[in-house]
Parts: sequence; C-alpha cells; structure tokens
Amino acid sequence: PPHPRPRVAWHTLNPDDVRERLEREAPPRPTSVERAAARARTAADTVVRLRVLAPVRWSAQLARAVRGELDDPLTPVLAVGSAASAILGSVVDALLVVGALDLNALVGGFQRLRAERALSGLVAGQKQKARVADERTTHVVDAVKLHPGHVIDLKTDDVVPGDARLLWEDGLEVDESALTGESLPVDKAVDPTPDAPVAERHCMVFEGTTVVAGRAQAVVVDTGDRTEAARAVSLAARVPPAAGVQARLQELTRKAMPLTMAGGAAVTGLALLRGTPIRRAVSGGVAVAVAAVPEGLPLVATVAQLAAARRLSSRGLLVRTPRTLEALGRMDTICFDKTGTLTENRLRLVRVAGPDGTVHSLDDPAAAGTLRAAARACPRLDRDAHRPVHATDEAVLDAAGPDPDWRQTEGLPFEAGRGYAAAVGRAADGSPVLVVKGAPETVLPTCSGLPSHIPDRSRSLAGDGLRVLAVAQRPLAEGEEATDALEAPLAELEFTGLVALADVPRETSPALVRGLREAGVRPVVLTGDHPQTAHAIAVELGWPDDARVVTGDELAAADRSVRSRMLRDADVVARVAPEQKLQVVEALRDAGRVVGMVGDGANDAAAIRAADIGVGISARGSAAARNAADLVVTGDDLSVLIDAVQEGRSLWHSVADAIAILIGGNAGEVGFGILGTLLSGSAPLSTRQMLLVNLFTDLFPAMAVAVTPKEAADSPDTDAPLGTALLGAPLIRQIRHRALTTCLGATAAWLIGRFTPGTTRRSTTMALCAVVGTQLAQTLADRRDSPLVRLTSLGSAAALFALVETPGASQMFGCTPLGPVAWAGVLAAIALALAGQKAVPRVEEALLKRWPNLADRWA
Repeated sequence: PPHPRPRVAWHTLNPDDVRERLEREAPPRPTSVERAAARARTAADTVVRLRVLAPVRWSAQLARAVRGELDDPLTPVLAVGSAASAILGSVVDALLVVGALDLNALVGGFQRLRAERALSGLVAGQKQKARVADERTTHVVDAVKLHPGHVIDLKTDDVVPGDARLLWEDGLEVDESALTGESLPVDKAVDPTPDAPVAERHCMVFEGTTVVAGRAQAVVVDTGDRTEAARAVSLAARVPPAAGVQARLQELTRKAMPLTMAGGAAVTGLALLRGTPIRRAVSGGVAVAVAAVPEGLPLVATVAQLAAARRLSSRGLLVRTPRTLEALGRMDTICFDKTGTLTENRLRLVRVAGPDGTVHSLDDPAAAGTLRAAARACPRLDRDAHRPVHATDEAVLDAAGPDPDWRQTEGLPFEAGRGYAAAVGRAADGSPVLVVKGAPETVLPTCSGLPSHIPDRSRSLAGDGLRVLAVAQRPLAEGEEATDALEAPLAELEFTGLVALADVPRETSPALVRGLREAGVRPVVLTGDHPQTAHAIAVELGWPDDARVVTGDELAAADRSVRSRMLRDADVVARVAPEQKLQVVEALRDAGRVVGMVGDGANDAAAIRAADIGVGISARGSAAARNAADLVVTGDDLSVLIDAVQEGRSLWHSVADAIAILIGGNAGEVGFGILGTLLSGSAPLSTRQMLLVNLFTDLFPAMAVAVTPKEAADSPDTDAPLGTALLGAPLIRQIRHRALTTCLGATAAWLIGRFTPGTTRRSTTMALCAVVGTQLAQTLADRRDSPLVRLTSLGSAAALFALVETPGASQMFGCTPLGPVAWAGVLAAIALALAGQKAVPRVEEALLKRWPNLADRWA
C-alpha cells in the first residue's frame, strides 16, 4: 500500500537522516519470484476485467453523451408534438418525431465520444517511466506507480517522475523551465534550503523537469496532485469559454419557440374558424409546429465543430473540446510563452567580445580567436555519446566548428561551486596550454592586465538577458603537469574575450507570428528576459520594430483595471514571473479580448486554463500543460495554429449558412401552412410530410453545408464581434429571404395543383416537392463549389423523386405519384421562387426607404 504522506519538510533534512529513516521504516521486500508471480496475476486479472467491462463502459459513456445532446430547448417542443400526434391517433407520426429527435442526439453523442477517445489514445501513449533503486538493483516502473519513499536514480536526459529530495548528486543540472520559466539549467546540491521558493530549492528535483547534466539519487516525497507542477495547475479554476455558437443557437431557439407555438395555434384557430373538425384542425396545428422546429439545429454546431476538429487532427492539432473551435474564430489575441514554445529551449552562442571588449558578430574574423579559445576550454568527457556534457559547451562547440590544430589531453567539467570549466591541450606549435571558460565574476579577477571596462561590458551583456562566459588562458610552466594545472587555483591568466549565449528561436516562429498578424490576431510574447532582450528577441521572431513592451514589475504595481489598459495593445511582456502569466491572461480578457494561451510548461497551466482557448504542446510539453489545454499540438510545428484560426472562422460561416437553411426553410414551411389553411381551411401538409421535408432538407444538405469549410472565410469588415456580425442581423436577413422564397415556391406549386385537373393529394404532393426542391435549389446556389453539398442536394432530390413515384411509399406519406404535367408545374414553381428571391432584396430596400423602422421590427 502507498506510504502515508511525510509529515516533515523533506527539503530541510540531512541526506544521511533520510537514508537511515528509509532503511529503518522500509517494509520487507518480496523475492523476485513473488514479484513476478504477482505481476502475472495482476496482468491476467486486468485483461479479463477490461474485456468484460469495455462494452459496458462504452455504452454508459455513449448514453451520457446522448443525454447531453437531448438537453436542448427544442426537445420539449418535439416531445409535445409527438405526444399530441399519439393522442390524435397517429402513432406512426409520433414514432417518426421521436426517431428524428433520437437520431440527432445519437449522432452528436457518438461524434463527441470519438474525439475523447482520440485524446485518450494520445495520453496513453505518453506514459512516463522511472528507475527505482533498491538494495541490490534498479528496475523500471511506470511513474504513476511511484509513492513517497521510493528512491529513484536520475541521469542525463531523464524527465523527473515526481518531486524528490536529493540523497547524493554528481554535477547535477536540471532544466526547470517547464516549472519556473527559467530557460537556463539550475545547479543542484544536497544542502538543505529551508523556506526557499521553488526556483531556489536546490536540494529538490521536481516532476516534469529534465536532467541536462550529471547524475543523482533522490527519495520521492510527493507524487500526483501533490507535486509542485500540480499546484501550478490548480492556481486557476477552469474558466469556461466566452459565449459563442451554442449560446447564439440557444438565443435563436428561445426566439423561435414562441413563433413555433404561435404558428401552430394560428393554423388550428384558422381551421376552426373555417369550420374544420377539431381533430383535423389540431392535427394541422401540430404539423405546422413540428415543421417549425429545426430538428438538426442542436446538431449543426456539433457536426461542424467535429468536422473541423478532424481536419485539424490530420494537420497535427488534437482538439480536446470541439466547442472550443468556435472561440478560435473570435480570437483576437494569443499569448505565447517564449521558452520552449517560440524558442527551442536550447542555448546558442549569439555574441562574442574580443580582448578589448568590442562586441562582434559570429562571422566577424575578429571574433575567431575568442571563439576558438572558448571551444578549446570545453572538456570532452562523455565517451559514450561523444558529445559535451554541458549545454553551454555544446552551444560553443556548435558555433566554433572543428579545430584540427587542437588536441586536448585533460579536461575539467563545469561545477557550480567552482564556477568554470577548463581544459589542457596542445595547439599546432605543440606547447601545452590551459584554457578556462566560466562565470565572469570567477574568471576575470584571475586575469592579469585586464582592461578596466571589461567588467562593465560583461554586466551590459548580462543585462540584455544573455548568459555571459569569460574566456582566458595561459601556457603551462616548464615541467607543469596537466592535472596539476587544472587543480591549482586560477592565476596569471591572459584574458581572451567574452562569449554570450541565448535561447534559440524556432525556424517556424517568424512565419507563425507573421501569419497570425495577417489573420488579424495579435500575438503577445511572455518572457522572463530583460525588456531590451525581450524586444530584440521579439523582433527576431517576427514582431515589428515598434513592438510595445510591458514589464512584470509594471503589472505588479498596477491594479486589475490599470493592467487591462496597459495590456490592451501590448506586444511583449518582459520580466514576467510564472505566476504573473495568469494575471496577463485575465487582464487581457478584462480588456475585452478573446484570448488564446500557448505554453508547454507546468507554470503555463494556470494561464492556459484561464484563457478562452488554451493550447498545449505534446511533443515537448509537460503533462500539466496538456491536461489544462483545449487544443494540443501533437507535432513540433506551431504554424497549425494559423490553420486553426481559419477553421474557427470558417466554422462560423458554415454554421450561419446551415442555420439559415434550417430556420429559413422551416419558417417558409410555417408560412405556407398558415397561408394554405387560410385559403383551404386546413394545413396542406401533414406531420409526416413535414418530417419528410425536414429529412430531405435538414439532415443531409444542411449538415453538408455545416461540415464544409467556406472559402475566404475571413472576419467581416466590421468592429462587431464575429458572433454578432455573422449570427446577428445578416443571419436574420438571410433567414427571411429563404423563408419568403420557400413559401413562394410551395404556394405556387400548390395553387398550380389545385387549378389543374387532379386530386387534393396531388396538389399537396406538388407542394411537398416544391418545398423540398426550392430549398435544395437555394442550397446549391449558395454552395455550388462544394462536391459534398452537390452530392447531398442532388441525392436528396433523387430520393424524393423515387419516394413520390413509388406507389406504396408514396401513399404511406400521404402522397401520390405525379405525372409529367405535375412535375412541370413543380419545376415552374421552383423557378418562379428563385426569380422572386433575387427581387426580395430590392423590395426590402424600397420598403426600408419608405418605412425605416421596419428593420428593427424584422430583427
């Protein structure tokens, strides 16, 4: 069983006391045979349990997802319509209504579960391992099985599996940028650091950080949600995204429901006034009410979001929450954690200062001597990998290139307590030389004849946020051994120059920043660098030369409202502490921005959670950042975010067009029902026929429009939010035009049928075909470039023709097969309606000029 959580501050204990306590309290360990038998039994039990429970678990998850889809304001309306049909004696109509409702909910729930399973597969493939040491050997286990008291081994390139107290270490350096945001490695030691902040707790290693040099052994003190990484995640509760497509759909639904009931009531009332029997009158009212309910409306946004999510997943972006995609369409600001996100979190040599303090570029011949000396001071001790053991050495050697004239004989690796690295070797002339590279405060005082301005130059480079190393050398004395020269205190060195290192920008970052700015999204970089360095790096990454910089100190001195004004137009936030990233996101949201946050570390998790769109990075990010994110970049190229923004905006356009098809077509059906009742005394189309219309016009063509990205889906040229710009007055106008066109086509075909020889059933069949045909023709005209829309529209028309011309099926839906004259009348009515559609905007414009207040009433 897991050990109880220690009641002591582990980072304050002496390592010998820790080791003694572990030996005293450790439970008896099973033999290797017992452990193997237990693992075999556990594995067999797990397989059997999973085989039995998997279908049950999947069914339960699907049931919950379907129930969530049914939680919609439209559901009660359809349920009442179904009940009314059953009471009136039409059980088939009732079953058809319920079937349409359940089918939509089932499809939506199934698609949502598919997205969640894709995410689970990604997370399952990234299980972390840990090496646990016992008295005799070391074995590898899943990191989730660690508990306080386990002793773990750490070496270069390991990811620390839990928070642990060091027992011993040998040159250990840890990259804690995922937790603290500090891009440079941190030197570790076993000495206690009581009450120190996390960034200065040098006797501890933390979950999710990476060992970049050295080896160590440590005792686990915290795992799971008790680690420092987990605490970083819990800084902010999940903030739901701002209202978007779903909220707008609910608003439209609330507005449509009274009109739905009013339409049904009007048909029933008109029929009763015309002397129609009450049962027939109520049945007509139910038919019109059912026609007014767009059954596909709850599904349209879900289908569009899932289609966009599938397209993005093929490009390397996993969408954990599909409904987040609509927020992408409205996003106008996106924050990037610099270290490891826009940069590679890998040091690169960027500047060289010669012996006189003059700063040179790397390709300047004047920098060659200093650069060559710095490379010679890198000890080559890693025999297994044939590479330097320290990140700074690797950066210097990459910049310097090969040196065939140098042969190293002895090396001394860098240690924090010593402050420098050194090597002894022979150059082309054969004389032995000691070359030193280290912290300026350690190396410069040992140099003779040092120019007085060199320390100021070193501080100036460090003030720019660069890691500065001083380089010096001296020839070995006659008879002096290389080992003695390395171990002796530094003295009488000849100053060779300074080298400065910085984090490496990613090759794709400039294109990413440029693409986002062109898309109208303002990128903001968050970094702990000096303001001047942050500005220079931002310009290198693609920000303009006049990028506005705000510092963390300025934010800390301001209240929340002032921070919002400061950050409204900021491009760079420098000297920002990890905990201030959350404040930046909150302040931007307070300023009215729709904010995205991209990060890869545990210290980014709170800000990722607080943003409207949180983006984690799977390839190089921490589990905390991924778990807090709505979107997870599965590859290494962040330019997929540009595609995501376009997909978000295209989604809004597609949803707007699909809504216009659903509501506009249904509104035209209601108008035709009222007009037909006024003329004939009863609703022309029955409940079955109304459901048939919605099946052919809503389920397939409207869904095809929703899942098809609309070309050139840029933001409208307006300052209004995207939701208002697309789902506001323009959508109402589009719905109105569709409704009038549909009503005109249906009425014209119905009247042609009534005034030509034939039965009442023939005229209603012609009206049914005209309703469907007019709506399909409008859809084809709007999206003629989409193969899927063409296929579904023409396929629906063909299916309707086959159903009407098949005697048994036609009679089941209250129709009759039509002859050539009737089909010609239907086509003429459709053509008349489409011609009238082109005239509607001109008529509206004339009416609005005469009565300006009509626009407010129509909206």
